[in-house]
Amino acid sequence: MIAGSSIISKAVDGLKPLKIPLLATLAAFGIGLVLIVAAGAPLKDALGALQDGMYGTPYALGASLNAAALLALVGGGFVVAARCGLTNVGGEGQINVGALAATAIGLHGAAHLPTPLPVVVPLIAAIIAGAVWGAIAGALKAWRGTNEVISTLLMNFVAIGLVSVAVHEQSLLRQPATSAQTLPNSPPLPEVTHLALLPLGSGSPGTIGIVIAALVLVAVAVLVRRSAFGLKLSSVALGKQAAARAGISPGSMEIAALALAGGAAGLAGGILMLSTPFILRDGFSSGYGFQGLVVGLLARGSAAGVVLAALLFGFLDTGGISLEVGVGVPSTVILIVEAVIVITIAGSAGLKFGRSKVRRATS
Repeated sequence: MIAGSSIISKAVDGLKPLKIPLLATLAAFGIGLVLIVAAGAPLKDALGALQDGMYGTPYALGASLNAAALLALVGGGFVVAARCGLTNVGGEGQINVGALAATAIGLHGAAHLPTPLPVVVPLIAAIIAGAVWGAIAGALKAWRGTNEVISTLLMNFVAIGLVSVAVHEQSLLRQPATSAQTLPNSPPLPEVTHLALLPLGSGSPGTIGIVIAALVLVAVAVLVRRSAFGLKLSSVALGKQAAARAGISPGSMEIAALALAGGAAGLAGGILMLSTPFILRDGFSSGYGFQGLVVGLLARGSAAGVVLAALLFGFLDTGGISLEVGVGVPSTVILIVEAVIVITIAGSAGLKFGRSKVRRATS
């Protein structure tokens, strides 16, 4: 009985950091309902369309879970970096370089490897590319003191530019031009490189990438909460000088943290490429990197929080499309809901910081 009470108590304590995000989400949904009514759509029909778009069919469920998996990978990487006191806003760029590496390997050589290497090798290439991209920002932080927010943000545009160059140059990854109407895409990846589908129902696009993302999040939870490495990351965040006196290299930890964050986002890019429509093109990521950043912020350093936030945003994104098609409510309502969540949480964090400063000044 006592053991059961202890487990419940620990579970409640673990959910305390999520109290403000949950309240912010409820408030944002309330605003969203007001906007739906203001748009003139019957509330019951709008909610029905939203539900159908999120999980009403096997296709909707698979698409929602696919989106959530990508967001969870970026958010999980953000949590690892945050454990070291770093803010990784480079998820979009890391997704792009991961996708670029996976596409290049998938088109040039991976198809001739024995099963399951045609799938595994492009994903490993994506992880390595994302990790290197993150490590560059980490090295700039450790060796030159460059703010990682600035470096990771600007590296997003470099990575997006690299993808654009690759898909526009036929000598690189562009599909052969047969006419003036040939789109600047890569050729489709060979079928042997495609991720296996999960049995979520007929017509579902849900892939094994969902399982991969779940395993990565379990690893993140163990890493940041239950490992010596996670303790070292935390010590650097609490104080670099004290960490150095304890024999920990703050610079090495910063590079490692951003490399791990980049690797997770790079994996998301690889999964995105090995899923429908299996081609690389400009704008392919649909902003998953930036949304994953929001997922990481919402999670408040918790792997469980990453899961909840990723599911929320993944299901909302796919449901928003159905909302617009089904009842004519602009899908931008969903963007407003997501923005209100972020603003509310940012405001609460600022208020909490201000109060703590006042307490310190008066004590």
